[in-house]
Amino acid sequence: AAAAEDETERSHHLIRHARQVRTHVDGLAGKAYWKALTETPDFVVMFVPAEAFLSVALETQRDLLEYAAARNVVLATPTTLIALLRTVAHGWRHETVAAQVAEVQRLGRELHERLGTLGTHFGKVGRSLSSAVQSYNQAVGSLEGRVLVTARKFNELGVVDESLPEPAQAAARAKAGERY
Repeated sequence: AAAAEDETERSHHLIRHARQVRTHVDGLAGKAYWKALTETPDFVVMFVPAEAFLSVALETQRDLLEYAAARNVVLATPTTLIALLRTVAHGWRHETVAAQVAEVQRLGRELHERLGTLGTHFGKVGRSLSSAVQSYNQAVGSLEGRVLVTARKFNELGVVDESLPEPAQAAARAKAGERY
């Protein structure tokens, strides 16, 4: 069309070019790539390698952009393709950040729940330790007051030479909620 000297011939080539662009739009739309792939936008980008190629097609068929858009085809020239790719990259970064935030929230809830469970277990251990110390001290008291009193009489009677040691009470008690 650019080399044609006759206006009719030039017009014929421009109409043919616009028709070819429209046919390629139909071909891409018919493939419906967005249906075959998961997590993909519902459109396909048709790259036109120069602004002028798209411009003359749009001059010939003024509804070409709307026609392509209605078929989920985005017409992109080098300039618009770069902008489109940057926009997509920006969207992916935001999607990644959003997914990470959701994962952090999920992990935070899980950690909170697990810390609650661990706190419950430590409370039980503390109560068990307190109970064990109390039971130990009661056993020592019983040993001292009821058993060793009688056993020490063997030493007084000269049956044995060594005296029995006195058992020690457990002094420490576990306290729930106490920090060390």
